[in-house]
Amino acid sequence: MNSFEKETNERLEAAVIKADTTKKVVLGAGVIDSVKSHFEQCFGSKPVQIIADVNTAKAAGPAAIQHIKSAGSNDGLEPFIFSDPYLHADYENVEQIEKLLSNNDAIAVAIGSGTMNDLVKLASHNCNKEYMVVATAASVDGYTAYGASINRNNFKQTFFCPAPVVVLGDLDIIDKAPKLMNAAGYADLIAKVPAGADWILADALGVEEIDHGAWDLVQGSLRKWVGDPAGVQKGEHKSLVRLMEGLIMSGLAMQKANSSRPASGAEHQFSHLWDNLNHTHNGQTPLHGLKVGIGSLASEALYKALLELEPEDFCSDIEKIKSYWPSWQETESLINNYFGDDVIMAQQVLAQSREKYITVEQLAQRLDRLKAGWSKLKLRLKDQLLGVENLQMALRHAGAASWPSDISIDIPMMRRSYRQAHLIRKRYTILDCVLQSGHWDNCIESLFGLDGFWGKGR
Repeated sequence: MNSFEKETNERLEAAVIKADTTKKVVLGAGVIDSVKSHFEQCFGSKPVQIIADVNTAKAAGPAAIQHIKSAGSNDGLEPFIFSDPYLHADYENVEQIEKLLSNNDAIAVAIGSGTMNDLVKLASHNCNKEYMVVATAASVDGYTAYGASINRNNFKQTFFCPAPVVVLGDLDIIDKAPKLMNAAGYADLIAKVPAGADWILADALGVEEIDHGAWDLVQGSLRKWVGDPAGVQKGEHKSLVRLMEGLIMSGLAMQKANSSRPASGAEHQFSHLWDNLNHTHNGQTPLHGLKVGIGSLASEALYKALLELEPEDFCSDIEKIKSYWPSWQETESLINNYFGDDVIMAQQVLAQSREKYITVEQLAQRLDRLKAGWSKLKLRLKDQLLGVENLQMALRHAGAASWPSDISIDIPMMRRSYRQAHLIRKRYTILDCVLQSGHWDNCIESLFGLDGFWGKGR
């Protein structure tokens, strides 16, 4: 482990102290050789149950699997390898892992990235067990996150379950990951910029207070972590170490806050929407980070429109609000129109939207607060955001999707997605702010008009 990796691990070690579940994060070249000692420090002599898929098992390699298998008292447990090369985070796969873990005292060691980690995370929780993950790519922030994003009954939802006790990232393995996976991780990390802006908004309006400890874990070094997108695209070692550090820190922040709020805002709602719609690109589900990157562009573009407003543009007059604010019955009808073909999905969306719906009187109070604090809030938001063009350039340099068509989303679908994404989650974001302010139509039109970000084209 070189000095650069050592300094990174020291920062991670300090951050783990603030985490709720994770006790050990080890990041460095060749650290797979020490997996036995790390496992036994946290789990003693319990048996190891390796869980991977054909792709992640190949990425780790036979030597790494043998190292992992030798940890603890294995008692003859053979690795469980999913044969599907396009494995999805579906609840049926969680149940398969549960069956594997339910009749023994083995500790699961997930080998993989987003999908594999989430499957093992939820299955282990359902079996009242802790687990460990060996990362194979710098592709997601979910390694250390509290919660698993799983598709159940055709609806992508977050199941709250503890993070892994141990995260081991061998950089010799991660450095060899497909460039597109690490580009997706970069997009997932830079998404913390607009996600942070959403949290600033929610905090300023009294909806959800900022947890400054969790905020600092993500935002404190975020600009440094995303500062070399071209290095990520080239697979440069230091750039990938910074990327991996940022992704792990984001997950630790979610542990501290016991919420995905430190790392997720409107941009993730776009991604979850497209998951729920079973959207594919070239016959396959696009990588999570690639979808989040496009969602980040959507969010930053909408912020650009919002930030053109002045305090006097926010009106709390009850009659004015009644002219644009839909009743709950109208909202319910809109949800059924968008999602009614899938009854279970429509019910899930209705529950999420109902939880955040507010009355005209409540909205008037919120708009009074927004108007009074807008001048200062506007400066904070401008300082937080990168600007949609700068964000797009960073995504392009990292090798990530930088235009909707890169993941087979056309402009009409992109436009429709703004309203749909707003409906599917209860979290307060830029989408809620624009809709509640009464400027939805104007702002959306400004984005898709001939001179708008989406209207001008790539």
